Amino acid sequence: MLTANSTVPPRLRAALTCHSLNLIGGNWSPAASGETFPVVNPAAPGDLLAAFPASEPSDVQDAVEAAHEALPGWSAMPAPERARILDRAITLLEARAEELAYALTWEEGKAIAEARVEVRRGLDAMAFLAAEGRRMGGQTLPSAQPNMLAFSQRRPLGVVGIITPWNFPFAIPAWKLAPALITGNTVVFKPAEQTPICAMLLAEALQEAGLPPGVLNVVHGAGAVGRELVAHPLVRGISFTGSTAVGKEINAAAASRLAKVQLELGGKNAAIVLADADLDLAAREIAAAAWGSSGQRCTATSRLIVQREVAEQLVGKLLALAPGYRVGSGFDPEVKVGPVIEASALARIESYLDLARQEGASVAIGGHRLSGDGYFFAPTVLTGVSPVMTVAQEEIFGPVLSVIEVESLEEAIAVSNAVSYGLSSALYTRDLAAALGYARNAATGLLHVNCSSIYSEIQLPFGGIKDSGFGGREMGPTAIDFYTEWQTVYMQG
Repeated sequence: MLTANSTVPPRLRAALTCHSLNLIGGNWSPAASGETFPVVNPAAPGDLLAAFPASEPSDVQDAVEAAHEALPGWSAMPAPERARILDRAITLLEARAEELAYALTWEEGKAIAEARVEVRRGLDAMAFLAAEGRRMGGQTLPSAQPNMLAFSQRRPLGVVGIITPWNFPFAIPAWKLAPALITGNTVVFKPAEQTPICAMLLAEALQEAGLPPGVLNVVHGAGAVGRELVAHPLVRGISFTGSTAVGKEINAAAASRLAKVQLELGGKNAAIVLADADLDLAAREIAAAAWGSSGQRCTATSRLIVQREVAEQLVGKLLALAPGYRVGSGFDPEVKVGPVIEASALARIESYLDLARQEGASVAIGGHRLSGDGYFFAPTVLTGVSPVMTVAQEEIFGPVLSVIEVESLEEAIAVSNAVSYGLSSALYTRDLAAALGYARNAATGLLHVNCSSIYSEIQLPFGGIKDSGFGGREMGPTAIDFYTEWQTVYMQG
């Protein structure tokens, strides 16, 4: 088992030595500029993990051209053959699961137990989506004309750009790359600059598994790299997970040339707790969803909307659970809450807490950064929050839970819906009629009854509405929809 004193796994050290580079046309190479950027451990920012290429427009151009050249051969390969390559990559990654979990905790900071869950989830998503190679059918329908065969089939988009965030550096790339590749597209992939190591390990395994040169290209760097990728005329689709502001920018840029866009964006997710709920269950689930992963999940529970008559009791249960959410290095097996990703994230959370106090909220627990070198913030509960306060409207992306008291289910749903986001929500109740009313009226893409806002399964669609998502769902059979377009064939005999 990994501990805080673990040394870097030998294979990971070797991979970093060889492959802390861009992957273009099957070759690992530095940026054209020769410049690099540092990757650090957010639990110990003085710990330099690696240096990756600071790419420039010419690197993106080379990667897109390599993907374009590889497209005819890859799209012509039968989908079950493409699936075999993905399956071999999954086998390699499963054998390296503990190494992946180490790398994930090292560069992103989350607790090692959560890192292992993320790796497993990413592998499961890859396996499910690889199997679409044998399920990717169209329809044959009766024609109105004699001697006419009429059917539809899916075709790949072409070259697609994939831009992923730092908070799930293995799972999100895995569940984007698998459907892109299985449907016959070639890819230029830009991982977040804070967490490129997991992306490198994933690309390395796909290359080892036999992915032809140019089918997957990886270009590292900051936002300018992503903008260059979005603007490239040969890139026919862009799948992006990240902030709503950046997602809107990508959508506007891609729309000017009619490129397809898939956006998974922010959330301001609510847990509604009614007076008849199992309060112990609700407290356990909400604490994990609010404070786990340091609140750095788009599906994290950020608002607790609770019927007034049980609010004090439920808050008391949350406060009793808080000491169990130990904060520190993710390699410590007793730690449940690792660091936030960087100094600017820590400052952002602090600014929201200052604003909450100014607007009249009270800090029941936490509300401050912790001492030490890492970017640590205490699990926090805010009480006295009104629905119009800034902390009740904007995504904080930290371990902060705002408590809003209401009188009824109808008021609770109205408050839950009264934000610009619509990703995930949860309801805790024993009342079937209340659960059905919530399912009819809650304006989120993911709904949960007596389970937390972070819960999802890979065989079902994932995504939000309003400012939380656009352009199609990820995961489940619907994941291939974004990466394909329909052709209709009329064949007269």
